[in-house]
Amino acid sequence: MRAVDDFDVIVIGGGHNGLVAAAYLARAGRRVCLLERLEDVGGAAVSTYAFEGMDAKLSRYSYLVSLLPQKIVDELGLTIELRRRRYSSYTPLPGSDLGLLIDNDDPDATRASFDALGSSSDALAFDALGADLLRVAAALWPTVTEPLPTRSEVKRMLADDALWADLVERPIGAMIRERFADDLVRGVVATDSLIGTFASLDDPSLIQNICFLYHVIGRGTGDWDVPVGGMGAVTGELARAAREAGVDIRTGVEVVAVTPEGRVDFRDSDGVTRALTATRLLANVAPTVLAGLLGDRDIPSAEYAASDAPEGAQVKVNMLLKRLPRLRDPSVEPAAAFGGTFHINELASQLERAHEQAADGRIPHPLPAEIYCHSLTDPSILSPELQETGAQTLTVFGLHVPHRLVAEGVADAAALQTAIVASLDSVLAEPISDLLLTDANGAPCIETKTTADLERTLGMPGGNIFHGPLSWPFLDDDEPRGTAAERWGVATAHERILICGSGSRRGGAVSGLGGHSAAMAVLDDDLDRG
Repeated sequence: MRAVDDFDVIVIGGGHNGLVAAAYLARAGRRVCLLERLEDVGGAAVSTYAFEGMDAKLSRYSYLVSLLPQKIVDELGLTIELRRRRYSSYTPLPGSDLGLLIDNDDPDATRASFDALGSSSDALAFDALGADLLRVAAALWPTVTEPLPTRSEVKRMLADDALWADLVERPIGAMIRERFADDLVRGVVATDSLIGTFASLDDPSLIQNICFLYHVIGRGTGDWDVPVGGMGAVTGELARAAREAGVDIRTGVEVVAVTPEGRVDFRDSDGVTRALTATRLLANVAPTVLAGLLGDRDIPSAEYAASDAPEGAQVKVNMLLKRLPRLRDPSVEPAAAFGGTFHINELASQLERAHEQAADGRIPHPLPAEIYCHSLTDPSILSPELQETGAQTLTVFGLHVPHRLVAEGVADAAALQTAIVASLDSVLAEPISDLLLTDANGAPCIETKTTADLERTLGMPGGNIFHGPLSWPFLDDDEPRGTAAERWGVATAHERILICGSGSRRGGAVSGLGGHSAAMAVLDDDLDRG
């Protein structure tokens, strides 16, 4: 007879990927237990009332959605609304009253904005690149919920050797320089290759190219959409789907050890160590964390050795403002500029210089950053009273802040917040600090989350939001494909243990792909075993 604490599957970690995997497997009839260290599930995809006494529910860590397939939404019966932003981006030209506004709904206005910068030729090149990337998305996006294709298969799907070389075979910086003349336009294109990735545009490892590719294929369009109700609404729906499918969700329990045979030791909220067993373990933790839980130095995934230390490279700042700040550019309304992605000090030359400064052990000056205003697209995250006052949220994502700066004491939250504020002020017509609301304690409504915060709070080593280096969404032609886990990109050195989080082959961002791939690998393997 089966012991009461035996399961078919134990999922370690209750972030969005763990919830996806658990829900799929429970719906397929497996007995599933999910263990989460924090008191609530959701991981980095949560919403919170960040400021005391202020009725504004902010997406605290992750904030936009692009890579979540509609297939997962439909198959799990999720009620999620993702709202498209009219404006793609606004980028001020530092030291001037000019800027580039890219309006998805008005190509003539976009062209006029290029013309005003003296970059008319780049407007044509920008449109041409957009058309090329739509073809890339059309080829790659349908594959993300299937077993991994091979490199040769994807190259044949794309059927454009020159574009393939630009994106996959040589550093992305070469393509950007060849296609665009203007430093500002080059920067607008380049930022998609650097979000959470510490690299030069010419890094020979091509990690910047991999990052770029994921940023431009989402949902077949490359759009990054606003989750209505905040990111917590997404994981709230995933948790509902998992519970309704019968998943045994246990929060406030910390996994302290696992074995290749399927035993999980965990410490409950009373400090008592207990054990569960399962036929399979799905690890929704970074591969290096899994290696520690195994108590060995095996290679936990095909991507990299456990000795490699993941390193994040970002700082996140959340703000609650009285109103949107005025711009130096009188031709652009703040609601348009902040309605998409607002690029700050992200000329291509500034991005490269910032990388050099950070690699040299300094906080970049000025600090490149991207901003968006969730409340413009989705006012529901603010109370009616705050909405009536004109209050708005700002989410700031700073680039090229590698964890080493925080770990070595070069930068802390206060120093990075100061750098972010200075960077914002350099392109605005008024100081951002003058616009901050104050909370119930009279403190300014601004919070800064560093890589150290992510490591401490969410268990992400080095604050790496991808759990380690990103990987191409395909297998090299000579990589093993003999098992379901290998074909889905979730294999570890142990047959019973699969990676189901951002450390999987198609992990990273709020996509559910790591969880989906692990669940499909389990089901495919069971089918093969008959």
